[in-house]
Amino acid sequence: METKKILACLSFIFAMHSFFAQKIFSVDYANQANIKVFVVEYENQADLLVYKVSYENQVGKNEGLWFFTKYANQADKKVFFVEYANQADLKICFVKYQNRAGWRSKEKMYLLY
Repeated sequence: METKKILACLSFIFAMHSFFAQKIFSVDYANQANIKVFVVEYENQADLLVYKVSYENQVGKNEGLWFFTKYANQADKKVFFVEYANQADLKICFVKYQNRAGWRSKEKMYLLY
């Protein structure tokens, strides 16, 4: 019985972490980042399609809705935008519409948890 309670608590903590894992801060140097990101021109080249939301409370689960924070300590993930695709951990494409956001390649989802 005690194991079920522990598992339930861990599941809740993980779910809450993933719910708020889309607050992003763009750093100036690669060594400050959790993830190196390259912005591609076309959606079919991306691992993740990203829609930039205007307010922090609009972020969802790990589904491509990003809120860029003003300060590093407010973010869950720090990203560095690289110049070349081969330097990146994750390739993204910014989309114009929120309903276009989401993962194209789920194998890299772990990067934002």
